[in-house]
Amino acid sequence: MGGERKTRVGVIGVGHVGQHHARIYRELPGVELAGIADIDPARLQEVKRVAEAPVFQDYRELFGHVEGVSLAVPTHLHAQIARECLDRGVDVLVEKPMAQTLEEAEELTDLAKRRGRILQVGHVERFNGAVRALHRIVKTPGFIECHRLSPFPQRGTDVDVILDLMIHDIDIILSLVKSPVSQVNAVGVPVLTDRVDISNARLEFASGCVANVTASRVSIERLRKIRIFQPDMYISLDYASQEITLFRRLPPDLASQPPQLPQIVREEVVVEKEEPLRLQLMSFLSSVRERTRPEVSGEEAVEALRVASQILAKM
Repeated sequence: MGGERKTRVGVIGVGHVGQHHARIYRELPGVELAGIADIDPARLQEVKRVAEAPVFQDYRELFGHVEGVSLAVPTHLHAQIARECLDRGVDVLVEKPMAQTLEEAEELTDLAKRRGRILQVGHVERFNGAVRALHRIVKTPGFIECHRLSPFPQRGTDVDVILDLMIHDIDIILSLVKSPVSQVNAVGVPVLTDRVDISNARLEFASGCVANVTASRVSIERLRKIRIFQPDMYISLDYASQEITLFRRLPPDLASQPPQLPQIVREEVVVEKEEPLRLQLMSFLSSVRERTRPEVSGEEAVEALRVASQILAKM
């Protein structure tokens, strides 16, 4: 008996993020890393040592050899390369933001649908163990506060901080609130680049929920937290440590003498911690094999981009 057929994948763009896609594909069972592509020959040789895969300077040479690709190139190239891959019958996992404009993102989503291809978007925080636990806890959020702050990255500056960092939290908020955005207010300023480097946005939802979101790539310290208030509950999540702190308000004991005030108790939340990117790639591979809707679909990524565009318009 022969072994199970391996799923053949490739990685286009092996910079800071793409190199990790190549590493994980190389490690996963049932996967053949059929090639990596990058326009920088020196970078290709560097990653080849870890990935142990064929290398190409032209990503088109992957066509015919792969069923799916991870696309981790600069944002302005996402739409063009993803379009070619989908047209050639290749499933695509594209890093966030899905595209540089809302129009490009909608076009890619429509194309994937017409071609019957998988289009997944790399909103990797969805695969954070704490975020997965959060989705089981949050039912009726009333107020959400997010801080995503980092020192200047020297990369990813082809887009503003909204598409670079805040897009993660926008996606998480939309997945939790499940209600249309009714109002957007925002401020933002460039600091070290000619694009917005620090921004604050206030999102109001039809449900009455309000989200206050801050993102900065010019901070001294790194911070990635989301805090959520819902009736009788406060939840604080640290993305980096994958930990949740939960406080629940217990109803007052009116029968006691004298009647007791409500109590606030801390509850432990069990979080299964694993590398989020590994879980994301496993999820993509599962969609490729089973032809199932991806965990973060093009349609969901379009909605996150739509809100990001509204925030940018308020600048």
